[in-house]
Amino acid sequence: MQSAAEFAEMALAVHTDGSVEQTVERILRFALSAVQCCYAGVSMQRRGKTIETLAMTDPVVAGLDELQSKLGEGPDIDLVSDRVGVLVTDTRVETRWTEWSARAADAGIRSMLGARLYTPTRTVGTLNLYDRAPDHFDIDDQAVAHLMARHAAVALSKAHTAENLWQAIDARKRIGQAQGILMERYDLTENQAFQVLLRYSQDNNMKLRAVADELIDTRSLPGSKQRPTD
Repeated sequence: MQSAAEFAEMALAVHTDGSVEQTVERILRFALSAVQCCYAGVSMQRRGKTIETLAMTDPVVAGLDELQSKLGEGPDIDLVSDRVGVLVTDTRVETRWTEWSARAADAGIRSMLGARLYTPTRTVGTLNLYDRAPDHFDIDDQAVAHLMARHAAVALSKAHTAENLWQAIDARKRIGQAQGILMERYDLTENQAFQVLLRYSQDNNMKLRAVADELIDTRSLPGSKQRPTD
């Protein structure tokens, strides 16, 4: 369980002025550290049962969101409609969303913890945490996730308009396009391509979206014409 000082630092960080991307990145970094899980993501429901990934720590998260949209079932869909939290202890035996759970298990995801991002006036989205081991999340992790979700919802709702949130989703799609270019050109996996973009973003002090845009527009990564290595 995180200390009170660490929670205070998290709350201050997510409420600090910044772009949507910066805000959700802070949330996800703290989430991974707080519950020691493999992956984390923030998602939104655009229309009907279409789930859009706002931010993620690994492409597997976007894949699980897209799968929910295709199947019309899954924890995020239930979270934004009528639940404040969801716990999946083991996808191999989960019965609420049988097809989604089976496909998640095939992708190596065995447990999931989700919390709704909401304020008294609106639902912003969902915070989702995943791990490769079954029964990874305990009652303390659930409390941490809900606390993070409340802070995150207020920060996103207060500081950013819905239009900006969708712009952030569009940025994620551009990142997906850039991943596709790297995968085709250098025979990389989706995760390897994502890690290459992330590394170039960090090494060149550029936003991930900017790295993706440059690759799409010029077919070259910033500062390098050579084959990227991850």
